[in-house]
Amino acid sequence: MTDFGFWSLIPPLLAIGLAIKTKQVVFSLSLGIFVGYLIIQEGNLFEGLLSTITAFVDVFQSKGNTRTIILTLIIGALIQLIKYSGGINGFIAWVQKRLAGQSNFKGKIQATSALTGFLIFVESNISILTVGTIFRPLFDKHKIPREKLAYLADSSSAPSCVLFPLNAWGAYVMGLLLAFPEVDPFTTLIYSIPFNFYAILTLIFVFWLSFSGKEYGEMKRITERRESKEIGKTDESEERTSSPLNMVIPIAVMVLTMPFFLIYGGWDGMTEGGFADKVWFSISNGSGSEAVLNACFSGFLVAAIMYGFQKMLTIKTFIDQSFKGMNDMVVMAVLMVLAFAIGNLCNELGTGIYVSRVTSSWLIPELAPALIFIISSFIAFATGTSWGTFAIMISIGVPLSFAVDANLYLVISAILGGGVFGDHCSPISDTTLIASVASGCDHIDHVRTQLPYALFTGGLAVICYLIFGFFV
Repeated sequence: MTDFGFWSLIPPLLAIGLAIKTKQVVFSLSLGIFVGYLIIQEGNLFEGLLSTITAFVDVFQSKGNTRTIILTLIIGALIQLIKYSGGINGFIAWVQKRLAGQSNFKGKIQATSALTGFLIFVESNISILTVGTIFRPLFDKHKIPREKLAYLADSSSAPSCVLFPLNAWGAYVMGLLLAFPEVDPFTTLIYSIPFNFYAILTLIFVFWLSFSGKEYGEMKRITERRESKEIGKTDESEERTSSPLNMVIPIAVMVLTMPFFLIYGGWDGMTEGGFADKVWFSISNGSGSEAVLNACFSGFLVAAIMYGFQKMLTIKTFIDQSFKGMNDMVVMAVLMVLAFAIGNLCNELGTGIYVSRVTSSWLIPELAPALIFIISSFIAFATGTSWGTFAIMISIGVPLSFAVDANLYLVISAILGGGVFGDHCSPISDTTLIASVASGCDHIDHVRTQLPYALFTGGLAVICYLIFGFFV
């Protein structure tokens, strides 16, 4: 694949800079995409505009992208049904009852939200949407900034997803590793987990910040402002309060059926070998996006049946509430289309290839893991996609690790951790966009408050890779 050299950096950096300056994410992403296709069309305005329009349509050529956008709408419908049933209010009441009278009440609320995000390791978008929507009323009630909720949702989701192989993330990475016959995908992924320093350190930091009540930088200033004034009316929805199981059961079904659909989707591809061999083969060959969509729909269906038996729903209210929830996700779906489009653009421009090409000459065995982490971080930051970064860097990192005799598990973990780190820092990342929308806070405020925390754990991860690069 060729690249457009330094020009390939202009569109993503322009989109990032404009988003920070204007706080108009849709405009910034759209302009960045247009400028990118203007570069591809060698300055022809008319062709650049037509290519931009085509780029939005081409997003749906990818089944994975389409499934993810549909998934967002179904998640919106599911969350609205849970709201309507009173399950969210019941869960909030249960949390408050359990924590009432205990010391550090606010800290435990935050830790509970982070733990929820950690446990929903099926898919990062599902985790972020669930945590942001469910805990927003509770955070508002106790004057905890929504920016903190966005940080907890964002920073507990992708790190947990990348540390657990039985989900869409694991299937995707193992699929990429299948391209190398000398590498066992499942074993390599498992052995790389202890070295994924960014994911591990971020989760530790998330829970420490939750329990300690410590805040730094912009997050501290926003927290002090929120505590000194009244919060306006929240979007705490229906007055009905029911059993917290009305929330827990559909979400548990969604999480627990994900591995089943992942294995089921890839089961027929292998005709030889024992049961365990077929399971691992199915996990690495099943469609992660298809499994997540099926799991999400299962949770949605279980919720509808449950509430129907409880006589909370009629056919009319089921349809009305489902469409209401989908409508709440339209803005998010548009942002995801834009995020996917700029990711495709960066692929056409060869942004990741250019970055890796100009930096690969620096790599020596001992420094390789740390430098690969930094390169992966920059690619994810500039392109707004951790999965795109994985695809680029695994194709480069695996052969490179053999060529320079670097530790393969360190290299893989550096790629995965760097992709997540850059994604957390990027204003054009789909997960960063979803976290701010789901939590109901300004997107750029979320980026500004999360960035110092991500940089801190990212910096520690670099130090760890430097140490382990020399001694492992």
